[in-house]
Amino acid sequence: MNALILAAGYATRLYPLTKDFPKPLLDVGERTILDHLVDQMDGIVALKRIVLITNRRFRPLFENWRAGRRGGKPVEILDDGTTSNEERLGAIGDLRFALEHSDLDDDLLVAAADNILRFPLAEFVAAFLARPASHLGVHHIEDMERLRRTGVAVLDAEDRVLAFTEKPSTPKTQWAVPPLYLFPRATLARVGKYLSQGGSPEAPGNFIEWLCRREPVFAYRIAGSILDIGTPQSLESARRLFGGFVGRVP
Repeated sequence: MNALILAAGYATRLYPLTKDFPKPLLDVGERTILDHLVDQMDGIVALKRIVLITNRRFRPLFENWRAGRRGGKPVEILDDGTTSNEERLGAIGDLRFALEHSDLDDDLLVAAADNILRFPLAEFVAAFLARPASHLGVHHIEDMERLRRTGVAVLDAEDRVLAFTEKPSTPKTQWAVPPLYLFPRATLARVGKYLSQGGSPEAPGNFIEWLCRREPVFAYRIAGSILDIGTPQSLESARRLFGGFVGRVP
């Protein structure tokens, strides 16, 4: 199994803080947002490679971060060639780029670099290994406004995803889907097919919506929480939660 960390975005909602600095390298609780994720990946025995895809503008900063790591699994840095938000490939565009340029020919864990997972990631991997079909993480949210800003899944009694909608105006369930997925090796070929049929390269949920109509996709119910660092307010909230200084700059 390999892992792909999506870190090629430009985090415009956090400007000016992230205008010249990548969001995943901001500190939360004495560690970077990215460290919270990679530290969990380090402990997953089944995981053999970690590839982080970023853009040309921020690649040197991620390379500096990698050089400062002590121990753990090696992290490969992949540059998608973009230098501005206007040039961005989108999450699924970056997934295709990584598949074409990094030989990720194995089961693939895909995670966003700007989410802090407050549950054992290894349990998500164990659920996939027990039932090796495409999986996504889901967590229960009651706030309708939050549900309208994320992907929402409809599940059956066996946690198969019956339907998925990205940012629904009227959510059908309270199962929110963060950008956390596990795909079997055979499913990866569908990424190129999805894009060739005119699928959006942006939010990864658009691919999930397409995929669950073509093959079984199952949900893993997260027993914990996920911190999505997308706005100054969510960054401040995360720093307060972890006891870090609020308002620091890179």
